[in-house]
Amino acid sequence: MAAYETLLVDVADGVMTITLNRPDKLNAFTTVMLAEMTVALDAAEKEEAVRAILITGSGRGFCAGQDLGDRKVISDDIDLGASLEERYNPLVKRLRALPKPVVCAVNGVAAGAGANFALCCDIVLAAESASFIQAFARIGLVPDCGGTWLLPRLVGHARAMALALTAEKLEAARAAEWGLIWKVLPDAELMPEAVKLARHLATQPTRALGLIKQAIQASTGHSLDGQLDMERDLQREAGRTADYREGVAAFLAKRPPAFQGK
Repeated sequence: MAAYETLLVDVADGVMTITLNRPDKLNAFTTVMLAEMTVALDAAEKEEAVRAILITGSGRGFCAGQDLGDRKVISDDIDLGASLEERYNPLVKRLRALPKPVVCAVNGVAAGAGANFALCCDIVLAAESASFIQAFARIGLVPDCGGTWLLPRLVGHARAMALALTAEKLEAARAAEWGLIWKVLPDAELMPEAVKLARHLATQPTRALGLIKQAIQASTGHSLDGQLDMERDLQREAGRTADYREGVAAFLAKRPPAFQGK
């Protein structure tokens, strides 16, 4: 496994756990961290032993967004769009396209790009003490890392607009109530529950889960007819897998399935 400077990466029980590891900076993103995250996700996809991914942060925060001390941030010719094009946007696309389920355990504040990075994951759990902040307007910027696409789809136009324009903190309980995340848990229960969920997903039909991700993510850009066509095509593919045959056999035999993830 690759050596990492800003991440802790571990594989056990079919789960790759990726921990953002700059706790003294609230795990704020740097150029190195973004590059290492891409390396870790590439490894997660390629390694057959990995059938689910769990992402969290070390210390008291999940991720404070971009580390403003990591780059030249004020000049007449600065091009933040280039930073997005070269680093953030490919990572967002990589995370969304990963054909394995990704669980995110938000253990503290998730601000700016850190909030939207969390929301790019497939299932988001948060500690009661966690919060989500679209902090961009506080420094004269636009939500990025997919935020302007994700927020309206998760919480609706009115709430998305207010979160972005006011940059107010959204507590975890309200985030769950609004449908921004899947579930909020007592702080002490967050990681045990996140690990339990990721390990469960790692025992499931991995290929089918990847196809489910693909279908749901495509649905916002499709008409009903287009989505029905996609379901037909993906179901055809799923129906040819060994895990489908195992699932049916287990159901008929009234026993737990032993999915291989292929």
